[in-house]
Amino acid sequence: MKKIPASCINQVVQPRPPESHKGTFGRVLVIGGSAQFGGAAIMAASAAVYSGAGLVSVATDPVNRTALHARLPEAMVIPYDDPEVKKLIPTMDVVAIGPGLGTDELAATILTRALEALTESQTLIIDGSAITLIADRQLAVTHAKTVWTPHQMEWQRLSGITIKDQDEHSNQQAAAKLPGTVIVKSHRTQLFTPTTSYENPLGTPAMATGGMGDTLVGILAGFTAQFGLNDAALCAAVYAHSAIAEALAKTNYVVLPSALIQQLPQYMQQAATTRA
Repeated sequence: MKKIPASCINQVVQPRPPESHKGTFGRVLVIGGSAQFGGAAIMAASAAVYSGAGLVSVATDPVNRTALHARLPEAMVIPYDDPEVKKLIPTMDVVAIGPGLGTDELAATILTRALEALTESQTLIIDGSAITLIADRQLAVTHAKTVWTPHQMEWQRLSGITIKDQDEHSNQQAAAKLPGTVIVKSHRTQLFTPTTSYENPLGTPAMATGGMGDTLVGILAGFTAQFGLNDAALCAAVYAHSAIAEALAKTNYVVLPSALIQQLPQYMQQAATTRA
C-alpha cells in the first residue's frame, strides 16, 4: 500500500487559466440533507464551493432552503423530491449523494431515481445514508466512475467485514467487487482504486466530530470536478482534508468542519503557487 505523499497537492492543484469561467471548473450536485440532517448537505456543498467547483447545486429537503441560502448563497437549491432533479442530474459533472439523506422510503426513492438518471461520463460519489441504503436493500450499483466513502461501520454494512477484521488485504478484496474506488475512512484512511491502494499518512483525533465526512465528500466533489476522476485527484483531496485539520489542531482541541472548509481556498492557493 502506497503512502500518499505531501507532493500530491502540488501535482494536482494548479493555477487557474486566465481565460476561464465558472463552467471551466465543473458542475457539482449534492443530493442529501433530510429535515433532521440538513447540515450534512450544507457542509458537503460548502466544501465543494470552497474547494473550487464552478457551480454547485443542492437537492435537499425544502426545509433547508433558508439555512442553505443564508450559509452558502453561492449554491443553487432544489427540493430533492422534485421531478426536475432527474432532469438536472445529467447536466452535472459530479453527483454526490448521501450526506444526511436518511434511510426511509423517500430517501430510497431519491437514491434509486438518481442512480437511474446518471450518464456514463459522470462521477458519482456515494456517502453516508446512501451507502447504508445500498447495503440494507441490496441495491445494484454498476456505475464505473463511482467513489464510495464509507466510515468503518458503513463499510462493515457494505462489505460484510467486521470492524475488527478490516485490514488492508480484506478491504482490498471487498473493494475489488465494487465499481470504482473505495475510500475507507478511519484513523489512517485507505483508498482502494481499481489498480492501486493508498494510505493517508495524516489524521488527528481533533477531526472526530459530526460533519467531517460530509466535508470530505465536498472536497472530493470539488477536486474531481476540476481535476478529473483519477488517483492523483482523489489522493490530493483526502490529503488536503487531513492536512488542513492537522494544522488547525495545533491550536484547537477540536477541528470544526466549518473551520476546515474556510481554510480550503488559502491552502489550495499556496499549493498552486508552489507548483507555479
